[in-house]
Amino acid sequence: MRYELSESEWSVISRLLPNKPRGVPRVDDRRVLNGIFWVLRSGAPWRDLPASYGPRTTCYNRFVRWRRAGVWEHIMNALGAGHDAAIRMIDTSMVRVHQHAATIANGARQAQGRSRGGLTTKLHAVVDASGLPLKLEVTPGEAHDNRLCSALLRGLEPKAMVIADRGYDADWIRALVNQQGAWANIPPKRNCKDPICFSPHLYRARNHIERFFNRIKQCRRVATRYDKLASNYLAFMQLASIRLWLRVYEFTPLGRPGCCAMQVSIPVENLPALTCVRAVKLPSRRARRPFPRVCAAQ
Repeated sequence: MRYELSESEWSVISRLLPNKPRGVPRVDDRRVLNGIFWVLRSGAPWRDLPASYGPRTTCYNRFVRWRRAGVWEHIMNALGAGHDAAIRMIDTSMVRVHQHAATIANGARQAQGRSRGGLTTKLHAVVDASGLPLKLEVTPGEAHDNRLCSALLRGLEPKAMVIADRGYDADWIRALVNQQGAWANIPPKRNCKDPICFSPHLYRARNHIERFFNRIKQCRRVATRYDKLASNYLAFMQLASIRLWLRVYEFTPLGRPGCCAMQVSIPVENLPALTCVRAVKLPSRRARRPFPRVCAAQ
């Protein structure tokens, strides 16, 4: 059926699932995961889960328990262990809150904010040079884009580059990036008076994070928020990101003809040594300007 894990995807994710050596054996993990991915992709309520995936309560309870145990976050971090650390992109995207999710009391604690379009939730994401997710968070819709920068931009590699739009043009963000030995390639606001080093040519690669939001919003459970709890909605975002990483490991094996030269090393205990994360290809320009010209004068 559609949305189910392929043999290659299952061979990767099965090594990252929690072990249960004692007690009653769990129901087939692959069948339960396929049921969870079916709900993620179709956006249907848990009650509409097809009988071929087993009882809906089994899939829902497994989804919630592993969310509380941090399994989904652990899997996403393990899959992204070999990301390209040279470039990081940060951005946000808005999502409408469905009326079924708007009935919870004190929605602000569950990342539900009221804006011009009604109740909304804002997705915060950090991706690598290929547009693959590294960190995810949610806030109410009216929150500013840079509210979570101090948490999302931690652990930058020295000499790395952070690409963001004008919403992140703030002195404290640039200082946070510079303290870690990285460079913030952020376009200055129109009313900025101090000269800021900025490369428009490198900034054109920021479309990869926009593509990431478009890909995860193909999952209807992410495109519209049906979950009352912010933690459950964030778990669905992590599952959509896991599916993107699994596709990378399935379709870009190491040594495949036409694969980019950038190769990463994945811990053997976490993943099979089969992968090559595709590097970002910056768009070419007919008349490429030298870097000293696009960099503002000191």
